[in-house]
Amino acid sequence: MRVVIDTNVVASAIFFGGKPKEIIDKLMLNNIDAYASAEILEEYSETVEYLKEKFPGKKPKIPLIEIESKCNVIEVHSKVDVCRDPDDNKFIECALDSKCYYIVSGDKDLLTVEKYNKKSSG
Repeated sequence: MRVVIDTNVVASAIFFGGKPKEIIDKLMLNNIDAYASAEILEEYSETVEYLKEKFPGKKPKIPLIEIESKCNVIEVHSKVDVCRDPDDNKFIECALDSKCYYIVSGDKDLLTVEKYNKKSSG
């Protein structure tokens, strides 16, 4: 299964475990194929660094570099404007260009886009 994993899932898996960690465990076992753009990887890194500073005593459950090494990095060409939070459009753009049918996210802004049909965008 091809997926794009939202930053909140990656960050939650690294610092807090739970369901997000189960997704990352599937990635580590090659049960899913994750796709990301350079922009998404940059957001992963910035968010993890921020959380390291915010929770200095919290030991990461898995290093970000291991997650990044499992991601198929693609160059994104699609441009969409469908999310309430424009920063989230990059996940849909990546999904379109990598032909992923699923975006794994807990982000309410991204979850409001239940289905996206490229043909309906013009």
